Amino acid sequence: MSGQLVSPSVAVAMIKTGRYFSVAGDESLLATLPKGNWIGGSITYFMGQDGGETTRDRLFVTPLPTFGLQPELRMYDLASLPQVCEDAPAHGYSVIIIPAFTDVHVAFARNAPNYPDMYMKPLIGWIAGLHLDDVGMRDPVVVDGREVRLSDREVAVLHVPLPQERNARIDIVNLFVPGDGPAIVFPQGGFSAGACRVGGEAVNLADYITRQKIDTRLPLVADYCGAKINVSVRAVDAARQRVDFYAPVFEDMEYRFAAPIADYVQAFQRALPDGVERESFSCNCILNYLYSELEGKKTGNMTGPMTFGEVAYQLMNQTMVYLTISD
Repeated sequence: MSGQLVSPSVAVAMIKTGRYFSVAGDESLLATLPKGNWIGGSITYFMGQDGGETTRDRLFVTPLPTFGLQPELRMYDLASLPQVCEDAPAHGYSVIIIPAFTDVHVAFARNAPNYPDMYMKPLIGWIAGLHLDDVGMRDPVVVDGREVRLSDREVAVLHVPLPQERNARIDIVNLFVPGDGPAIVFPQGGFSAGACRVGGEAVNLADYITRQKIDTRLPLVADYCGAKINVSVRAVDAARQRVDFYAPVFEDMEYRFAAPIADYVQAFQRALPDGVERESFSCNCILNYLYSELEGKKTGNMTGPMTFGEVAYQLMNQTMVYLTISD
């Protein structure tokens, strides 16, 4: 079964079954859950079975299919994070939760494409966040459910082996395509930028966005070896001539601001592939939730936390990612 938005009492009962779970919810609720086979992350925005919902009072619990095999729960710090894919099972999948705005978030965003065994083993997950009213007041956390230990400095991972007759597949639903504006190239990568070249001309990105009145709800889009990957704008500081992003840009890669989307829900329904009856895990981006006003609306059969970033091997922005297990 796929995940559901449930009351704390139902979440407790599910965890006590001994199965393996990914759990998303407000930090205060996560801390009250029993010890068990689960990893968790803080967030208060969800695509529940009844539609988009913001709540501090319920938890999103996703049972992870194991087919009777024994998963491994591991916590990674900054030093051990690069071995996350090496530790993954030779045949299976891994679910990862990373606390936003932390050293491990930055390290994964910048360096994950170069980790050993990356792209060879399915890695999916999300960036833990918090209610937007709490940004700057407390930090997002992940949870090691074995001890119900909360951490804002580590990454929580469940490595799940699969029988040979089962296969894990990760897919990305990205509604955005590059617009017809000029290419933007950065001389230096990172989570913020100032100097860049727009259509070959040296400019400051903050000045360019302000002068062109660009809608920063639209991400930058680049072609990463055939996959369209978004980089979402977090803030434009005209005074400091700096633009901050939710994911890093990479040097010498061509980006363009995305083409506008008239109706997100309709576009999303059209983008969903045929034949996906029930995913094993999925998550979507909080920016899609906010900008497209998804409160009370459904996005097909897909449910899950609305996150501060998505992981489909590497860090994603303004996408939905999902895992399916097939014969």
